[in-house]
Amino acid sequence: MTEIQLDDIAREEQDSKGRYVWALDGVEAELSYTITSPRLRIADHTGVPDALRGSGVGLKLVERLVQDARAEGWKIMPLCPFVNAQRKKNPDWADAFSV
Repeated sequence: MTEIQLDDIAREEQDSKGRYVWALDGVEAELSYTITSPRLRIADHTGVPDALRGSGVGLKLVERLVQDARAEGWKIMPLCPFVNAQRKKNPDWADAFSV
């Protein structure tokens, strides 16, 4: 499997919704979020299809979310269980979260 780089993860936003997506051979993994204000994003759901499980793409999606939160000055509310679990495993990310 290809090593996943943060720059290879696309970010899409429309109105109050957004998502990070990475695809391989037409199969997409995504992390969706809701924009509640210029200073807060709610991480809603992380979806990794069976074909991509074990590739580390879920973690990479969260890393990109954290990177963008830090760079753009907004916080993440981790309603998604996967994002919340990664937050707990990575205490050095605490500055990017609103919990």
